[in-house]
Amino acid sequence: MSTAINGASAGTVDMNFEVVVIPVADVDRSKDFYTRLGWRLDADFPFDNGFRIVQFTPPGSGCSVQFGAKITCAAPGSAQGLYLVVSDLEAARKDLVARAIDVSEVFHSGTPGAQFQIDGSGRISGPAPEHATYGSFATFRDPDDNGWLIQEVTTRLPGRGLGNLDVATLTGLLQEAEKHHSEYEPTAPKHQWSAWYAAYIVARQDGKTPEEAAKDGKIHIEGAR
Repeated sequence: MSTAINGASAGTVDMNFEVVVIPVADVDRSKDFYTRLGWRLDADFPFDNGFRIVQFTPPGSGCSVQFGAKITCAAPGSAQGLYLVVSDLEAARKDLVARAIDVSEVFHSGTPGAQFQIDGSGRISGPAPEHATYGSFATFRDPDDNGWLIQEVTTRLPGRGLGNLDVATLTGLLQEAEKHHSEYEPTAPKHQWSAWYAAYIVARQDGKTPEEAAKDGKIHIEGAR
């Protein structure tokens, strides 16, 4: 039995999971750490009653994290197994190391669920055999010991896409791409427009401006020659 909401069943209403709250002890210390990760600072709103909310978004992510003062009663450091999905784990790890983040070596699970064991039991050093998608991991922790798990996904299981685009949003992105591609095409090498559009839309989804996305489309085409 489904519950109707304005004439539509609850199952037809999009529910975008967009924010996770993480508990921290020192807001400014945590802000410095997540800034060092290179994540985008979306908000830092303090209020007269001591309430403060800070929000960061990882590059390319549709979900953000929030922390602050008087925002949760959970114990600092109690958030564990927070997933970050990447297409190239080694590159992601090198970026974190360059930012002076203490990140584990790449590993895969020798026993089911080993990636979630804080003591490292059941982990096998190195990537999963043949770099099997969903199989390779690395971990790091924030200053309060909230635990982050980086997972390499190279091919997604059926039904899992890049984002939660609705028709109106996708239409707008395609219209943007059409405009910028028409400006690029007269001087461009022969290419499939679909590849340029794809690079453009992914860049826009990653938070880049239309001009930056157009450059990504150009780089994708000319870099593939």
